[in-house]
Amino acid sequence: MKIFILFLLLLSTTYATKINDVANVVGVRDNQIIGYSLVVGLKKTGDGTTSKFTLQSIANMLKSMNIDMQSVDIKSKNVAAVVVTARLKPFSRQGDKFDITVSSIGDAKSLEGGTLLMTPMKGVDGKIYALAQGPVSIGGKNDKGAGSESHSTVGLVYEGGLVEREINIDLYNQEYVTLSLKESNFKNSVAVQKAINDMYSTQVAVAMDPKTIKLKKPADKSMIEFLAEVQDIDMDYKPKNKIIINERTGTIIAGIGIEVKPIIMTHGDITIKITEQATPNQPAGSMVVDDSLVIGLNENELYTKEGTTTVANLVRSLQKLGATPKDIISILETMKSAGSISAELKVI
Repeated sequence: MKIFILFLLLLSTTYATKINDVANVVGVRDNQIIGYSLVVGLKKTGDGTTSKFTLQSIANMLKSMNIDMQSVDIKSKNVAAVVVTARLKPFSRQGDKFDITVSSIGDAKSLEGGTLLMTPMKGVDGKIYALAQGPVSIGGKNDKGAGSESHSTVGLVYEGGLVEREINIDLYNQEYVTLSLKESNFKNSVAVQKAINDMYSTQVAVAMDPKTIKLKKPADKSMIEFLAEVQDIDMDYKPKNKIIINERTGTIIAGIGIEVKPIIMTHGDITIKITEQATPNQPAGSMVVDDSLVIGLNENELYTKEGTTTVANLVRSLQKLGATPKDIISILETMKSAGSISAELKVI
């Protein structure tokens, strides 16, 4: 398996961005809704007789249409029981359409070619907020296609959801509103406060904590106008240093400036020795990666100048030593646990 490493300089520096990109308005959010229903019209790829809840659902549906039939008498394999999920966007209005996801919960082989029957979709409060219905698309070929079988029991119904009940968010009549940073950071919270107050030359924003900024709209503007302007304000933003690892694909994303503190560790047949030296040693048989890094090929040791060791250099060096993606990921995780890497490490 090949490994892909992306080194992003922006992850370790301060740069200008708009407030809308780093903060949300509290209360303005998506809402999860869910429903249970049947997908019909399948080509003998539906649930079998072992999925008794499917057979009972078919019997209940037929009974609602004045057709009296017992579940034990139903042998159809053209029907599958599914859970229907979606996100209801903020400010959605009656009649708005949205996409929904349909997932099999029985032993159906595929939902390809099926049609979702009318499905009431409820929120966490048990109230019906939308109805869903329509043809299911699995976004691929039949179950003989490469890699398609594992995904053919999950499909989409494009614009299959229809909003029936609105979730009211009254921003217009509010005097105060709260912004929530997507990532907690004291500096960024103060930076948002400063950028907004500089824009209006008065104290309209107050940073309450590293994630929360409270705003008071100016007297000459509506809340909608105020928020439209606030979201478009530029600010100095410093994101957290992160190392993001995808174990399935072997992809590593890291900032160029993320430092690695001195450490000595062994992983399999690889020995890593990171030391702070004014001039890096260059043992016999070693090779120079760049002006700050030397690899000792005989002992698999890394020697670096003082204060120049970074994750970018480390990963590049490990590749030259022939380390596999699994080795590199394990080494980074171990270094994080040992405190040699202070940046946040996220495995996805």
